[in-house]
Amino acid sequence: MPFSSLSDPVDLARAQAALDAAWDEVRLPIPNPCDGRERTKLAYIIAALAHVAEDEDDLTRRAIDRYRQSDAA
Repeated sequence: MPFSSLSDPVDLARAQAALDAAWDEVRLPIPNPCDGRERTKLAYIIAALAHVAEDEDDLTRRAIDRYRQSDAA
């Protein structure tokens, strides 16, 4: 579970909302957007960034940036 490290309900809700927003942004160029592996990868990125982000929008932006960097590597 990517979000198992988040115990605060507010952090958990923020992470879930950021995941939904980030997934909407990155799923279009993915060959098979139903592929759960890519969404899970994004969820782990969000979980890792949740404690350093200022708010949900910041978390979404950071996650998208990190996700795209990982694809470019």
